[in-house]
Amino acid sequence: MSIEIKNVSKRFGDFHALRDVSLDIGSGELFALLGPSGCGKTTLLRIIAGLETADAGSILFAGEDTTGVHVRERQVGFVFQHYALFRHMTVFENVAFGLRVKPRSQRPSEAKIKEKVHELLSLVQLDWLAERFPSQLSGGQRQRIALARALAVEPKVLLLDEPFGALDAKVRKELRRWLRRLHDELHVTSIFVTHDQEEALEVADRVVLMNAGRIEQVGSPQEVWDHPASPFVYGFLGDVNTFHGRAHRGEVQLDGLQLKAPEHANVQNAKAFAYVRPHDLDVQRYSPGAQGIVVQLSRAIVVGPVARLELSPAEETQPSGPGREDSVIEAQIPAQQFRDLGFREGETLVVTPRRARVFVEGAA
Repeated sequence: MSIEIKNVSKRFGDFHALRDVSLDIGSGELFALLGPSGCGKTTLLRIIAGLETADAGSILFAGEDTTGVHVRERQVGFVFQHYALFRHMTVFENVAFGLRVKPRSQRPSEAKIKEKVHELLSLVQLDWLAERFPSQLSGGQRQRIALARALAVEPKVLLLDEPFGALDAKVRKELRRWLRRLHDELHVTSIFVTHDQEEALEVADRVVLMNAGRIEQVGSPQEVWDHPASPFVYGFLGDVNTFHGRAHRGEVQLDGLQLKAPEHANVQNAKAFAYVRPHDLDVQRYSPGAQGIVVQLSRAIVVGPVARLELSPAEETQPSGPGREDSVIEAQIPAQQFRDLGFREGETLVVTPRRARVFVEGAA
């Protein structure tokens, strides 16, 4: 089922949770709402579900306005961060619950309920736990049971609010892969909320980046990673270095370095910011006349195949008061390259961006 969100706004007192949000979500799509705490993503999810009412705007399911439709009539399945399983019920009873509370005219027979529950438990690969209670399950198992329970009522839309947020990193990674495979099998239109960029980029068909109640960018994981629409998106999706400079007629002047920025060919002497990912910085030993930003190697962290270098701009190698740590530049190079070059902490190096994205202050 397709979902259309039209000009939705929501306030809680003086706080603007959502500001004129519009989105189109395709039928069968796995869609991620991504952003920091307080950006409005959970509020939007709850409005789609019917658990909250928008101050303005509308929600359409398959072209039909559901704004006034009660949550029970929306045919939505919900999975929360903290499982929300009934502790006094077995796994089987938890999954069967939604079927058993249907109106008598829609309620399946006990035989059909039993068949459906075992089918769902097999789907989430936990049919062998049917007679256990939630307290006897691991966190990952509980979340899969919660998903089976949400699917039992055959929802047209599946909504997941930070579904793996309470789990440890290893289990989260396993469940992300599992959710993607399950979605490819079922093709239920699904929307999940997360503040974990890796989770969103790995699992979703499309991602919406939200910030302060507004949409910053919508696109495929590859699109938002390769072509961030704003400094916020660039900074939120992974580590990034920010270099300050001036843009003038398609060129940006940084300390000791000039970058081409043809997209800003009409800009006249404006403040500019160059955003560079750590792995897009080339690092070499300093020599007189070298082109690039002169830095000092403060610390090298070598873990597995990657060496992470913490670098200080050369003119700031002496302590300079509050905010000093904000000027750290981070570079990543292969661990073997680091060993071959023989860099030492305290050594003067020079860095040059292989790839940079330039934003000009005041430009749209």
